Amino acid sequence: MRAQSDPSQPTNSHQQQNTPPGDQDLLPGGKVPADLLAELLAALPTDDPRLVLGPGIGEDAAVIRFPADQLLVAKSDPITFATDEIGYYAVNVCANDLAVTGATPLFYLPTILLPEGEANPGMVRRVFQQLDGACRALGVTVAGGHSEITPTVNQPVIAGTMLGQVAPDRVVSSSGCQPGDVVLLAGVVPTEGTSIIAREMANVLLQRGWRREEIDQAANYLYEPGISVVAPARAAAELGLVTAMHDPTEGGIATGLLELATASDLGLEVKLDAIPITDLSRRLCAEFQLDPLGTIASGALLATGTPQKAEKLLEVWRNLGWPAVPIGRMLPQNAGVYAVRGGKRVEFPRFQVDEITKLWQ
Repeated sequence: MRAQSDPSQPTNSHQQQNTPPGDQDLLPGGKVPADLLAELLAALPTDDPRLVLGPGIGEDAAVIRFPADQLLVAKSDPITFATDEIGYYAVNVCANDLAVTGATPLFYLPTILLPEGEANPGMVRRVFQQLDGACRALGVTVAGGHSEITPTVNQPVIAGTMLGQVAPDRVVSSSGCQPGDVVLLAGVVPTEGTSIIAREMANVLLQRGWRREEIDQAANYLYEPGISVVAPARAAAELGLVTAMHDPTEGGIATGLLELATASDLGLEVKLDAIPITDLSRRLCAEFQLDPLGTIASGALLATGTPQKAEKLLEVWRNLGWPAVPIGRMLPQNAGVYAVRGGKRVEFPRFQVDEITKLWQ
C-alpha cells in the first residue's frame, strides 16, 4: 500500500503548514497521505512469519513463503453494494470463497478507492479499522494492497485479493456434486441482504414506521448471525464430508443453487419451503418488493454429500452452533432443475440480477 504525493493535485492548508489534517478535513485526490497511511499500516496484522515482505511506504508487492506440500488458493472480489462497514464485508466475502474450496484464508491485499470530495482521515481510519478487525477475527494477515482517493468513484469501493492454502487431498470444488447427493444449507437467508437493507435504507424504514430496534437488529445481521461461513466450510472440508461446497452471494440462494447444478452438469430438486428465512428478513424484503431467494446471501453455506455423510455433516454443523437443514437433492442432468413448494412441483426461481439492486432503482 504505497503512498506518494501527486504534484498535479492542489494541497490544502494543513499540507502547506506541515500539520496533520483532522479526521473531518477533506483529503486531496491521489494517494492517501504517507504519514496517515504509515500510521494505519502499522496497526494492521502484518506479523505472520511467512510474510517475507509486507505492506509499507514505497513497497509495491508482497512476498510470501508457502510450504511446498500445500496448494495456493487465491480469490479477488469487489464490494460495490455496501458502503457502511465495507471493510468487514470485503474481508469476509473473500474469506468465504476460499473456505468453500477447503482452504485456510491467510493473506489479504485490499485495493481501497475513496471518493474525492468526500474522503477525509476519519473515513480512511474507519475503513482500515474495519479491515483490521475482520482480518484479526479470521487470523488473516494483511500482506499489501493499494489505497487511493479518486474522482472515478462516488462511494467507497474495496476490491481485495485473499490468499490461502489447502492440502492437495482436501480441495473442494462447486463441480463435485454427484447424482443422489443431498443438498444441505447451513445458516439462514438472506443474511447479508438483510443487513444491507437495514444499513442503506434506515431512514426510509423509519419514515415508514419501522421501529429503530428492528432496524438495528437487522443491521446487526452482518455480525449475528454473521456473513462469515469460514467455520462450517472448514469443518466440512477437514472431515471429508462433502462432495461440493458453494458460497451463495450475488443473486441469492436461488442463483447459488443453480450455479452448483451448472458447475456439476446435473439436475436439481429444491424444496423451497425448507429454505430458512427469518421473519425479519422476509418482512424487510417485502417492504421493498424483494424476493428473499434472489437477495444477496452471504452468511449461508451450500454443500452436497452422500446421504450417509450428509447426516453426519448436519450433526457437525449443529454442534458448531449453526442451523443446518437438507433442502434438496442432485439429479441426473436429464431430470432438469425444478423446485417444490407446498408439495407441488413449480418452476425454479431465476434472477437476472440480484434483488438488492431494486433499492437504488
